[in-house]
Amino acid sequence: MAERFERHRQPWTSDEIQKLHLLARKGMALKAISRAMTRSEESIRDRARADGLKIAKLR
Repeated sequence: MAERFERHRQPWTSDEIQKLHLLARKGMALKAISRAMTRSEESIRDRARADGLKIAKLR
């Protein structure tokens, strides 16, 4: 069963956006970023796409 996040549809803060950029640059996987930021993978993926970021794939 998927993890449940209590922050459903919360707007992104500038601090969260900076953290997402930092974690994506470090090469963290989508699932790891999701857990670190307590946001859904879908939310992370959508925001990264909007900002033009590449999220590392697990190998």
